[in-house]
Amino acid sequence: MNEKNELNNRNLHISGLFREGKIDIQSKKVDIESILSRKEVDFSVKTITHIHKMFEKFGFDEIFGRSAVVELLELQNSSASKLISKLVRAGIIEPVSGRGKGKYKFSKE
Repeated sequence: MNEKNELNNRNLHISGLFREGKIDIQSKKVDIESILSRKEVDFSVKTITHIHKMFEKFGFDEIFGRSAVVELLELQNSSASKLISKLVRAGIIEPVSGRGKGKYKFSKE
């Protein structure tokens, strides 16, 4: 095929990926991975990694916008907007009203 694809270990190792993202809420372990599995979505490893980083930073309680996602994940504005849009459509995050336009939080359902 004569392709020249860059392979990075950080993109290939997923063994610890499913153990990350656990937080303690009212003495009950909530795992973002269980939420992802209930949504029946087919995200790439890169998107799942982004979701984990976002969940680590924001959790269920913090409200965030595109600029926070750009800063955290070091993405361009358009890429961050596409990611947010994809996560809203999948029900992973939800828009928040009353905090200005373009604010979101992780959905607990």
